[in-house]
Amino acid sequence: MARIISISNQKGGVGKTTTAVNLGAALAEVGQRVLLIDLDAQAHLTMNMGVKTPDDIHLTIYNLLVDPETSVNDVIQVSESMGVHFIPANIELAGAEGQLFTEIGREGILKEKLLPAKRRYDFIIIDCPPSLSLLTLNAFVASDEVIIPLQCEYFGMKGMQQLLNTINRVRAKLNPQLRVDGILPTIFKGRTLHSQEVLALVREHFGDTVYPFAIKDSIRFAESPLAGASILQYASASDGANAYRALAKSVIGNGKEKQES
Repeated sequence: MARIISISNQKGGVGKTTTAVNLGAALAEVGQRVLLIDLDAQAHLTMNMGVKTPDDIHLTIYNLLVDPETSVNDVIQVSESMGVHFIPANIELAGAEGQLFTEIGREGILKEKLLPAKRRYDFIIIDCPPSLSLLTLNAFVASDEVIIPLQCEYFGMKGMQQLLNTINRVRAKLNPQLRVDGILPTIFKGRTLHSQEVLALVREHFGDTVYPFAIKDSIRFAESPLAGASILQYASASDGANAYRALAKSVIGNGKEKQES
């Protein structure tokens, strides 16, 4: 059965999509069966899969959420180059929350829709929108774990407590299995004192919840989506590629520890 992991932070520009894509690619590189889900109307993950015009896609995550007749198998696409499957999004998703709001059990629609796919994959990774919205709640209810990308800047820390409070409320009321797999320092500028100080502060405040590595800032992360590739394909020997391999190894290891405990 798949482990479902949400990549979430209500602040934009912190590396959520970069983490979803490259964690998925790193897991696939070691033989894991991976499904990526684009749950953001900006469709950045979809474009990173090589889809130039997401608005031309007929069936997306929007249809899966709002149409009872659409099944998960109807919306899955394949990225042969990355070795992963994905569910695309486009601008239609921006209207989903209004349509879901009156539905009974609206927070659990995604979880229900993903049930048939759980046996096909080892990991399902959800790229959440940059807000604590109904779509994000659907992701949290469907997930086993959350990975929080945290930009190594002071303002990146400001919303962390709100996000953690939301996760705790979902755990208490809707999904008792949900846990934080880890906080991932991103866009780390190792030569700047500010990034170093923020990373030290994050580690001091959140302890072992913070992964013991950081994703360094690199132009390669901006270049790889233009090539429809992950950083592992675009710059395989780079620090960024190796950091996401380390993240994949940690995620797999954490799952084994959970099974043994």
